[in-house]
Amino acid sequence: MKIVVLAGGLSPERMVSLSSGTKITEALRACGHEVALVDLFFGLENWDGTPEDLYHAPIPDAWRKVGHMAPDLSEVQKSRKWRGKSQFGPGVLELCAGADVAFLALHGSCGEDGRVQAALDLMGVPYTGSGYLGSAIAMDKNLTKQLVRSQTDVHTPRWRVVTYSVEDVERLTGELDLPAVVKPTDNGSSIGVSIAHNRAELRAALKTGLHFGGKVIVEQYVKGREIQVGVLEDRALPSIEIIPKTGFYDYENKYQPGAALEVCPAPVEPEMEQLLEKNALSVHRLLGLSVYSRSDFILTEDGTPWFLEINTLPGMTPTSLVPQEAAAVGVDYPTLCERILTASIQVRRQGR
Repeated sequence: MKIVVLAGGLSPERMVSLSSGTKITEALRACGHEVALVDLFFGLENWDGTPEDLYHAPIPDAWRKVGHMAPDLSEVQKSRKWRGKSQFGPGVLELCAGADVAFLALHGSCGEDGRVQAALDLMGVPYTGSGYLGSAIAMDKNLTKQLVRSQTDVHTPRWRVVTYSVEDVERLTGELDLPAVVKPTDNGSSIGVSIAHNRAELRAALKTGLHFGGKVIVEQYVKGREIQVGVLEDRALPSIEIIPKTGFYDYENKYQPGAALEVCPAPVEPEMEQLLEKNALSVHRLLGLSVYSRSDFILTEDGTPWFLEINTLPGMTPTSLVPQEAAAVGVDYPTLCERILTASIQVRRQGR
């Protein structure tokens, strides 16, 4: 099968995406597929060969690892030679049109929010993961929480959406409830997320939020264990508990090897495992997602799992969680990629 793996893009999570794409490409090539890995944003502008040559091209070493900090997107934009405004770099759509399927290794607002999915739908190109509508809803943390609160019995922390400018920071610092989690409405990988226990930390968190458009969710801080649950082909995978060695599970702790202890299956009672899995499936189905996803929870001391958000294209890097959960039930990384691929093609054929 001819497969184009789309990665990178113009997202704060582009290096996470390139790392995911690298690992996916190597796994699918090992399974006998012809696989071309391409950066969505740069496309073929730095490629000297033919598009067909990409299916057997070596992978840049720089794409394998995730740095300690998210990239500066203004610098990324400046480095593109082609000055077109499209998020699709030169030759990307043509490359996808000539493939049997596109494997989406994209993360964040460029690729996980439904826009790439909609474009591929219009082109008639099958792709992996959920469709455009479910992807768009899940990317919007506010809309997802509204649906979860109104349509399920899944608990989610109280929250407020705040749109503001620098002139509003002091007023909001004085009126918002503490402790709180301040985070962009549509980013992943904990980029831009701050935990504020006092007014000084809240002021700093709001100033950070200005760098992400000045629209954030201010969410009730819930103290507890960080547990995540993947879904694969409409079945929940074993839960995994994340224990950062320092701080919370931020961008650096997610992607630097050894920065967090990850225990799978999570050490919880069987009844709690069943509840976590039930909740993850409830949200996955409510949003109309397909093939795979990963839900994030906080488990409090009183035994309540609090849903935070859901990811429609979970990371597939060397430190990512869904591959670890799949491995816990005997599904190795190449098999996981094959199952995502096969299930996605079936879903697209069904028009979902």
